[in-house]
Order: sequence, then C-alpha cells, then structure tokens
Amino acid sequence: MKFYIKKLITLIITLVFVSFITFFAFQVIPGDSAIAKLGIDATEEQLQNLRESMGLNDPMFVRYGRFLKGAVTGDFGTSTQYNVSVTSLLSDRLPVTAWLAALSVLFMVVISLPLGLICARREDGLIDRFITFLSQTFMAVPPFFLGILISLLFGIILKWFVPGRFVPISQDFGAFLSYMVFPALAVSIPKVAMLTKFLKTSLLRELSYDYVRTARSKGLKKKQIMTKHVLKNALIPVITFLGMMIADALAGSIIVEQVFNLPGMGRMLVSAISNRDFAVVSAAVLYIAGIVIIINFVVDMTYQKVDPRVRIS
Repeated sequence: MKFYIKKLITLIITLVFVSFITFFAFQVIPGDSAIAKLGIDATEEQLQNLRESMGLNDPMFVRYGRFLKGAVTGDFGTSTQYNVSVTSLLSDRLPVTAWLAALSVLFMVVISLPLGLICARREDGLIDRFITFLSQTFMAVPPFFLGILISLLFGIILKWFVPGRFVPISQDFGAFLSYMVFPALAVSIPKVAMLTKFLKTSLLRELSYDYVRTARSKGLKKKQIMTKHVLKNALIPVITFLGMMIADALAGSIIVEQVFNLPGMGRMLVSAISNRDFAVVSAAVLYIAGIVIIINFVVDMTYQKVDPRVRIS
C-alpha cells in the first residue's frame, strides 16, 4: 500500500510541476492570446480591453491558481483559436493519438520479441547479421522521414492507401484502422530496432549465467531454456526500456501526425502553440504528461510481477 501511495503522490507532484512549467513558459515568450485573437493590427486599447476580459492583466499566481482550479475540475476553459471548449477539442483529438500510440506499441512488442529471440539463438549467423544491419539502419532514420518514405512507397507507388486522406473512426472503423497502420509503422519501426537490439543483448547476457548450464546438464533443449527460463529474466530490463519507448512514441507521434494529416493531439498542440492558445496547450501537455506517468506506473507494476525481488525490497 505504501508503494501505491508514493506513486500517487509522485503523480500529483509531477503534474503540478508540469502545469507550472507550461504556465510559466507562456508568460515569458513574446505574444499572448489577445494578440493572437485580434491580430497585430489591433489597437492598444482593443488589446487591453480583451486582456482585461480574459483575465490576462491579473497577477501571474492569481491566473495560475485559476488555471489549476479549472484543471482539477476538468474545465480548461474555452479555446481562443477555435472558440469551443477545450474539453470537447480533447475528446475529438485524443482518440486518434491514443489509437496511434496503441498500434505503435503493439507493433513494437509483436515484431521485436521474435526478432530478438532469433538474433540471440543464431548469434553471428547470417540472419543475425542481416537483422542487426536493418536495426542499425532504422535506428538512424527519424520517424517523420520514415513516414515520408512509407507514404511514397505504400501510398504513391503501391497505392495501398491515399496519403493525407484520413477517415474518421466514426465514419468507417475498418478504413480508419487500415489508414492508422502506416503512421503507426513510422512511429514504431525505429523503436522496434532499438528493442530488438536491447532484447538480444539482454538474452545473451542471461545465456552466459550458471543456471543456463545447469539446465543444459539436466537435458533441457535450448528452445525450452530460452522460452521458459532465459526470456523471463531477460525481459526485466527490457520492460523498463519498453516503458521509455512508449512515452517516446507519444511524443514522437506529434510530427508523424503532421506527415499523415492526422487530426490528433500533436497537430492541435502545434497549432495552439503558434496561436498562443494557452488553454489548449496546457490541457494537451497535462494530458500527455498524465498518460506518460500512468504508463510508467503500469511498467512499475509489471516489473514487480516479473521480478519478485522488487516486492521483497
């Protein structure tokens, strides 16, 4: 119970800290919501009247307290760019980013796990060298550039999908899912390369331990040793690394959403920053931070299940 309480306190402190950093950043950068809404041709009197009505002339900590109170109640106010509630904007954009992240994680696990096992079982073999070469190549390719290559190959040349023609999930779930596969591949392929290499290294380290020689002396086959004993122990550091990759996938999807014209959190966040829409930016950053913290919490729980020594300590 003490572990859960500590994690909950850490979550709250982190979110408050992130909210303050986000709020403070908007106070020091040039421009504000009033200028973004009225334009640079507005008179100083018009700007001051709008700032007064929006509460921008209040002291910073008063405005931060008002913002924090709204965040706790789930009311982030109204977007100055879209003139709708921020909550409705998030409810429309969040599912797209969530599906993109979920598919990316699925590809990471499904592809990297067998590839890591193959490389460890056939170390320095032809297949291992080929997979290692591909891993090193894809690790060096940024997700947004990979998205451009995927659009060129599968969209323009093979015509498996139409680049930029996004289908909403409410309109056709099958078409939505088939389109989301390609941006998910752009996000996940560099992470798959990293996870494959990391898993292979972890497996080879476990194979060098004494308990593997003991299992072999008892007549167990290499496949049994690998799947029943070595893999479980090798996954302990990989789980932590996977949690970092999931958080990175959420952040990396911001640029990929631009490439594939996805109406997700990333595009909304970029547009809100350029238009000084603080309500949207703060809500989006807090949601992303919250998701990342929850992912880390789940990783810690999984780590405890896999490695009983964590529970003992």
